[in-house]
Amino acid sequence: MLNRRLFFLFPDVEHARTAIRELEASGVGRASIHAVAADPARIADLPDPRTPERADAQWRLEHRLWRLNLGVFFAALAGLAFALWLEIAWAAMLALVLMLVTFGAGAWFALRVPDAHLDEFREALAHGEILLLVDVPPARVRAIEALVHRYHPEAAEAGVGWSTG
Repeated sequence: MLNRRLFFLFPDVEHARTAIRELEASGVGRASIHAVAADPARIADLPDPRTPERADAQWRLEHRLWRLNLGVFFAALAGLAFALWLEIAWAAMLALVLMLVTFGAGAWFALRVPDAHLDEFREALAHGEILLLVDVPPARVRAIEALVHRYHPEAAEAGVGWSTG
């Protein structure tokens, strides 16, 4: 199941620590909370300071799947042209169905899967802000956003991505 990864920017470590305690009290497990800062030593006591590697791995996976989808689409397009040239109706239909499936999968991913990545926050991190990544089921997104904004108006909601964690 794909969870949602919520991104929140905090001005300093103290605000991030308080938010983490409140998230844990609301039922979000510590393993679902990740902290990122330009200087990892500043957040050594916060959950999972090694998140950049994991986030970049998700970005790579996303792009590999996208390229695979495009590759299959264009291979099916070539197969369709070849089947039409040889007048093989069943092969043309198979290629057309494969093209429609890959087109539908690509459209679903582009339009329905939320997309935010760690690279988008490099500038804020360079200015000393703390980024919290919170992985929650889709049904809890609004409740977690409301919780953070109710108690932390200083937190900037920075986006939503997907996560398998």
